[in-house]
Amino acid sequence: MKIVVLAGGISTEREISIVSGTQVCKALRQKGHRAILVDVFCGEERIGKDIESAFSGNYDVEEAAAYARSFDGKLEEMKKRGSFFGPNVMKLCQAADTVFMALHGSNGEDGKIQAVFELMGIPYTGSSCLGSALAMDKDLTKQLFRENGVPTPRGIVIRKGMPVVSPAQNGVGLPCVVKPSCGGSSVGVSIPRSENAYYKAVEAAFSYEDVLIVEQYISGREFSCGIVDGEAYPVIEIAPLHGFYDYTNKYQAGSTVETCPADISGELSDKIQRACLDAYHTLHLNSYGRIDVMMDEEENVYCLEANTLPGMTPTSLLPQEAAALGIDFPSLCEKLIEVSLRDNAKAAR
Repeated sequence: MKIVVLAGGISTEREISIVSGTQVCKALRQKGHRAILVDVFCGEERIGKDIESAFSGNYDVEEAAAYARSFDGKLEEMKKRGSFFGPNVMKLCQAADTVFMALHGSNGEDGKIQAVFELMGIPYTGSSCLGSALAMDKDLTKQLFRENGVPTPRGIVIRKGMPVVSPAQNGVGLPCVVKPSCGGSSVGVSIPRSENAYYKAVEAAFSYEDVLIVEQYISGREFSCGIVDGEAYPVIEIAPLHGFYDYTNKYQAGSTVETCPADISGELSDKIQRACLDAYHTLHLNSYGRIDVMMDEEENVYCLEANTLPGMTPTSLLPQEAAALGIDFPSLCEKLIEVSLRDNAKAAR
């Protein structure tokens, strides 16, 4: 198959996206596919008028990743051009058999690109534009969870320019979790334990977005559960050695102990998987995704949020869960494409 692995972009998760895209592209080429890595925003100017030639001949994935990174210092200036899609991006996507979405964060995981592809008839991996948009917005996610009986921590929304109510009066209290409403990879997230720290956390989070979630802090164990083609994968436990599962602990090797399958009873594993499946369907997700959960000391399970395009390196959470089922990383990448193509075909009928 001719496959465009779409990565990069301009979100705060740009670098993680390039890492995911690089690993996916290598895995698909290992499986014999003509996969190429393309930065959705910076594009590919090194090809001529013959778009088909981009999928033929020798291909260096690491060189393509270096090309994407070569634009890192120019992104702010490039944003002035008025077009999000970089040179040749749409032509390459239209020429491909499918697009593997290795994007993370805004303008990639929020349904906007998915909507464009749906209008243009371009097959892609992951959830539809509707599910992607709902899951990206943590405010909408929590509203839907509450309305559909999915257990989730209580929380409120605060907006830039509005008065910030004290923790003693906002119905959440301390400690709490402060996070941007539409961010990812825990960028801008903090857990203040005093009123002074709370106001500083709000100020810091507002530097990323104008809408924040202030959420009840659940003290306990953290888990995640991937869902592929409507099947809940083995539950994985996430245990940072220090602090909480923030950006550093997610991506710095050796900073977090990840156990898959999680060392819990079968009954508790089933309970987490059922809650995650409920969350997945409540948000109208399809093809695949990953749900993050917390469990308190009384073994109550709380769904935090959904990842519609979870990290995709061999050591990322979803691939670890697949490995526990005997599915290696290249095979998982192929499976995600197969499932998504079938869902795309259903939606087009």
